Order: sequence, then C-alpha cells, then structure tokens
Amino acid sequence: MAEMISLEEARALVLAHVEALPVETVPLLACIGRVVASDQRSDMDVAPFAHSAMDGYAVKAEDLAGASEDAPVRLRVLAEVAAGDVFEGKADHGECVRIMTGAPLPECFDAVVKYEVVRTVEGDGAGGSVVEFSSPTGVRSNVREAGEEAHEGDVVITAGEVVSTAGAGFLASCGVLEVPVYRHPRVAIIATGSELVDATERPQAGQIRNSNSYALAACAQAAGAVPEILPIVEDSFDALKAAVADAAATYDFVVTSGGAANGDFDFIKPVVEQLGELHMTTVNMRPGKAQTFGLVNGTPVFGLPGNPAAAFCGFELIIRPALRKMQGYTAFHRATVTARLAHDVRKKDPRRLFMRGSLVRAEDGSLSFVPAKNQSSGLFGPIQRSSCLAVLPEFETGSFAGGTDVTCVLLDVPEETVL
Repeated sequence: MAEMISLEEARALVLAHVEALPVETVPLLACIGRVVASDQRSDMDVAPFAHSAMDGYAVKAEDLAGASEDAPVRLRVLAEVAAGDVFEGKADHGECVRIMTGAPLPECFDAVVKYEVVRTVEGDGAGGSVVEFSSPTGVRSNVREAGEEAHEGDVVITAGEVVSTAGAGFLASCGVLEVPVYRHPRVAIIATGSELVDATERPQAGQIRNSNSYALAACAQAAGAVPEILPIVEDSFDALKAAVADAAATYDFVVTSGGAANGDFDFIKPVVEQLGELHMTTVNMRPGKAQTFGLVNGTPVFGLPGNPAAAFCGFELIIRPALRKMQGYTAFHRATVTARLAHDVRKKDPRRLFMRGSLVRAEDGSLSFVPAKNQSSGLFGPIQRSSCLAVLPEFETGSFAGGTDVTCVLLDVPEETVL
C-alpha cells in the first residue's frame, strides 16, 4: 500500500469496494431523486384517447378548406364538450362543437381551431350558435393523440434513471404508484477525541463542542444517505475499536473524524488494520491528507481528519461518490467549471490544494473565483459561505497570479448536471 496516493486513486479505491445496496419498493413520492432499479411500464395508453389541446371548436378540416378573411366559413355549433364529457353524436358538414382543453375529440371531427380566432355570429358560442372561421386548418391540428406519450406496456422510465418531479407525474399517469429503488445507505458518524463534548453542552476548559458529527451527518444526508450520529469516542484504542466493530456490524458505511494522522492518540489506522483490511492512509490533497479507508467485516470504514475543512473535503471528494454508487447512481463526481483567480494567491505545499471560495460573473460573462479570506482547515464558516472548491495542482508551489485559470468543483450543482 502506497504511503500517499492521488485523489483519483483514492476515489477509485473506495468505489471499487462498494456496490449498489438491495432494492426496496417505495411509494411514488418517496422515490423523487432516487435511482430506479428496474424498467417501469405503463398500464395503459397515455393519453387514453385523442383530446383537444386547447379551448376551441372541433371541426371537419375539409369544411374550412376555402376559408379566408374575404370568404369566411360559417358552422353551426351542435353542443359544448367539457373535459370529462363525451360527445357521441354525429355531425354533418357545416357543423362543429365547442370543445374544452382535455375533452375527448369526437370521432366525427378531425381538428380543433382555437377559440380566440373564431368569431361568434349568432348566440353565445355554445350549442345552437353560429360561428365563423376566416382561415383553413390542418387535419389533426391542436389534437393530442391517444398514446402520444406512451402505449400500454411501453417502458416509460428505464432502470438507472433518476426520478425527477416531472417523472413522478409521468409515472402516476402510467399507473405506477410504487417504485423499486436502491436502498439509502445507513451511515454511522463517529467523532473521536477526549476533548469533545456534545453540541448541547457548554464546553469547559480544554473542551470543544462536537460539530464535526453534525457537518458530516449533513453531508451524508445531502448525498442521499441516512446518517446516525453515534456517541463521542474518547482517545483510546480499545474504545475506538469497540465502537468501529459495533458500527460496522450494524451500518452500511462507517465514518469517523479525528485521530487519522500519526500522533500518539491517533488510532483509526491501527483499529481498521486489526479489525479488517486497511487499504489507504494518506491522500495527496490539502486540506485532508490523513484519510484512512478499509473494510471491517466487509463494511467500508473511512477515517477523516478532525479539522473541519479537511473532513469536509475528504467527505465531498471521496466518500460522497461512494455513497452515490451504493444508491445506484452512475454520476459520481461534481461538475466543474473554469474560472480566473480574482487575485494573486500563494501555494506553499506541493499537495493538490482545494481552496474554498465563490464564483462571480464579470460583465464580459467570464467567471472569477474569489477565495475565502481565511483558508484555515479548522474553520466551518468559510465553507458555509463557499459555493465551490478551486483546485491548484499538486507539485507546484509559489505564487499564482490573478487572472490564472483554475478548475472549480461546484458544490451546489448535482453530479448529473452537464455544463
């Protein structure tokens, strides 16, 4: 196992050790944003009948063949057909019916003319009236045909598709009210550190609140997982070993924060190595060099650093793709854009640097990256106010001049987005 691996190698390593979770069937509204596990078929034609695309008049198109402003055609209105009604009568040439949006097109007619271009000559435009047309219309104009969107038995959403809000409506129209999707991964969140107290407590001398667990649980939830914050674990090999073993037996993925480096009280690496298989310990990135990954009884266990920015970057760039794969997604990585540095920045460390910051669009349409003023890995505030991570390449140090193009990883854009 290499002492330090690239971010790409780390992602590939973790992704190679996770698989899509078992399938569960959920109510339609519970599947929004989730991946469909099998093809979904319509139980009927959608729409089930030809119907009017707008309010107007159902006509025989040939009756209006010679209509013009100078020689308008007059038709007598037989009846009015509202949505939900059915006109089963017959019509001769020179007759039409008033029809509303969504109403079935009577078999005796083959086109619809919108209401706004028809002039009422006698009556109020409803049954018994006479109306006038000043232009011809095409056969099947303004008609939505039966089966226009789907026929009975057609696959309407394929396995692997993500159900959108519109997809929920589509499935409902096809009679699909329960959908098989991949189960949400259950993620155990474990903060380590004898200095930590619960966020509900006021810290005493030498103590700090456990904020990492909340941030990481929020990251897991945003990735579609179901997180559970477990009790804080003191800086003890035996305590961490017991906590990780129990979590690995219960959850689909285990994430710890703190104790990922090589200090006297950093135990996640030896714990994973003793309990199972240790696959990774460091990644060539800043913040977030010290990252532990392995398997304990087949369950992925990931040890993140204790510094907030380091833990956040590790989660977003490596753990989030793995959680998405477990839910059947095939897009694993955030979208990126190219932007210009808003001002000079210095890079002292040869590791790949992920700078927190935001994008600003200039008058010429170009994007500028504005780094957060404080890039300390110990702060949450700059991340809260950041929309992206600008990437400065590894093995390069020194000054990067304002105006230099940098790749920015978008934190607020879904992975499926194509820019």
